[in-house]
Amino acid sequence: MATRAAIELAQALGYFSRMPNTPDSSASPVAEFEKSLDELEQLVGRMEHGDLSLDESLHSFERGIALYRSCQGALEQAELRVQQLLDPGAPEAARPFDPETP
Repeated sequence: MATRAAIELAQALGYFSRMPNTPDSSASPVAEFEKSLDELEQLVGRMEHGDLSLDESLHSFERGIALYRSCQGALEQAELRVQQLLDPGAPEAARPFDPETP
């Protein structure tokens, strides 16, 4: 999962993509990201607790995957934007952030 530092950096810069299938289209991208991340954390907590039926677990898992992909996409776009801001003369050199690469 994304670290809070990455979230705070992206939030401070104000660069998140609009996430698809959000009920409130007037909410900011940062608010949508935070809401999705909070929902994902709650889903994981409920699933780890083990009180859900199989059907509820499957539904929660499917929702969790959708939330994860949405959050991951928003973070990747924010990281690309940060790279472009750091080197605006070479946006074609921007590529997704890889924490394993020095």
